[in-house]
Amino acid sequence: AATSWSTGVKTINRYLAVDAEKKFLPTIPELLSTKGYKSGLVATSSITHATPAAFYAHIDSRYKEKEIANMLVNSDIDIALGGGAEFFDVTPSEDSPFMIYDKEFLDSNLLSSKKQVIGLFSEDGLDRRLGPPTQLEMTDVALSFLEEKSQNCTGFFLMSEGSQIDWAGHDNNVEYMLVEFTDFDATVQAATDFAVANQETLILVTADHATGGLVLQRPKGSKIPAQWTTGSHDLSPINIYAYGPGAEIFSGVMDNTEIFDRILQALDYENLDSANCSN
Repeated sequence: AATSWSTGVKTINRYLAVDAEKKFLPTIPELLSTKGYKSGLVATSSITHATPAAFYAHIDSRYKEKEIANMLVNSDIDIALGGGAEFFDVTPSEDSPFMIYDKEFLDSNLLSSKKQVIGLFSEDGLDRRLGPPTQLEMTDVALSFLEEKSQNCTGFFLMSEGSQIDWAGHDNNVEYMLVEFTDFDATVQAATDFAVANQETLILVTADHATGGLVLQRPKGSKIPAQWTTGSHDLSPINIYAYGPGAEIFSGVMDNTEIFDRILQALDYENLDSANCSN
């Protein structure tokens, strides 16, 4: 599904940004980099997990995460924050990304002088019991970083995923899902606040699929009983919400591949000048 968003092409399940014949498909960040855009990714999973990886990796298996990690290091992504430290082996050099592994270094002022930043706050997916940064905290830092880096550029693109909402659905765990959704909701609010203050910003909120078939029943007293219908992905229709310039383009029923096309339409991509970004 993320390949459908990032490239506008459906592919074989588990493939990332390659077609059914394993041919390279350019992603939104790669296309926008030719027009002077900066790009960032945030995830509460490993940053090499399927959804974030589909925006920079071109590979025939989402599970080749060490190869995917190497693709991120050599990608057009300017800032990537999430988990997945176990998949990276980066030798420090002037050309390598600035790597951070501790929440205390997730500071906009510290990072502003860096060209490319990769933040890895757990070995794989983020474990809240260990106090990693939240999706909201990572998104706030990514927004600040990209806003500053794109001052002399055309603009920026950021994808931020509340990855573990899906995991809670697979586990049929309501408490887990509520914690993840609370962080996701706060992240959406922060992004919307940014768009209100920066009127040329378009916000899209959607999902790749639903998971678990959660059904909320009639309240009994102060409690709302919850029932799960599956431990797998389900067939619920997926909504997309849009705010900002071009939001009207995202109305009506659409295939997930159309999200890619409509993003480029909203940006008037075909008429953007090719540009070099000086930061």
